[in-house]
Amino acid sequence: KLIFTTSLLLGTTITISSNHWIMAWAGLEINTLAILPLISKSHHPRAIEAATKYFLTQAAASALVLFSSMTNAWHTGQWDITQLTHPTSSLILTSAIAMKLGLVPFHFWFPEVLQGSPLTTGLLLSTVMKFPPITLFFMTSPSLNQTLLVLMAILSAALGGWMGLNQTQIRKILAFSSISHLGWMTIIISYSPKLTLLNFYLYTLMTAAVFLTLNSFKTLKLSTLMTTWTKTPALSAMLFLTLLSLAGLPPLTGFLPKWLIIQELTKQDMITAAVTISMLSLLGLFFYLRLAYCATITLPPHTTNHMKQWRTNKPVSAMIAILITMSTMLLPIS
Repeated sequence: KLIFTTSLLLGTTITISSNHWIMAWAGLEINTLAILPLISKSHHPRAIEAATKYFLTQAAASALVLFSSMTNAWHTGQWDITQLTHPTSSLILTSAIAMKLGLVPFHFWFPEVLQGSPLTTGLLLSTVMKFPPITLFFMTSPSLNQTLLVLMAILSAALGGWMGLNQTQIRKILAFSSISHLGWMTIIISYSPKLTLLNFYLYTLMTAAVFLTLNSFKTLKLSTLMTTWTKTPALSAMLFLTLLSLAGLPPLTGFLPKWLIIQELTKQDMITAAVTISMLSLLGLFFYLRLAYCATITLPPHTTNHMKQWRTNKPVSAMIAILITMSTMLLPIS
């Protein structure tokens, strides 16, 4: 595990600090290879399948990254990441990064992979593994095609919302929530890249809080989430707030990136895009509310299927406490 985590950190660091396309590609490859054993750790067929799917998509995306940088170098003689000016190579790069991140229309692998991997690995997949591609987006943002990005962003918000509505597996719900959050990040990347990074940091914070809380509950389905209110009631109550923060409700942290993004979009005269994406975040709110409802408010209707869990006096870890506090109270940093 030590080797894999250090490789993860190393790959991420290489990618985000590189100037040359080949270095960035090498970092992405190290990342992919380091996370694969963590996905397939339990030798369950589902986990092996998830690892295979992940490997195939990421390898294809890396190949596309190499291809776009080579096309650009062929036309301009530049290997610098910020000098990606050729339109064809920027289009290929956009699709490659979309495959890496799981943006619509390349999103199909992500829920499957997340469903097949354990919660801690799922947390790594939906936060750390998204960071290098987002930094590549950040560095190439001036030369990308804005229309394509906005289109992909709105589609991501829409499909992330719609497909999450009828899920009962918590990891899949979180995967679709991740897809719609990535939509919010991509819509603003070519207008204000700093906002994308801010959105990503806050999203990482809130997702980490949710995943670690669920990990301490040991819950994977909505039906088992219903019985956890007996275990640690205070943590359940805070999970409720964190989920609403992830949905972006006003007094909580999650509202901040949405607010700033909508403000920036209206400055850019993209009123329709802003209205559309805000409407589509309501879809996300629905399934977050369902998660939150199952976590705290309702007593389970049929108690025969699931044993109630024992109340434990084990203290909540400081990490979860800090993350939850930050993901509910950070709105004043605006």
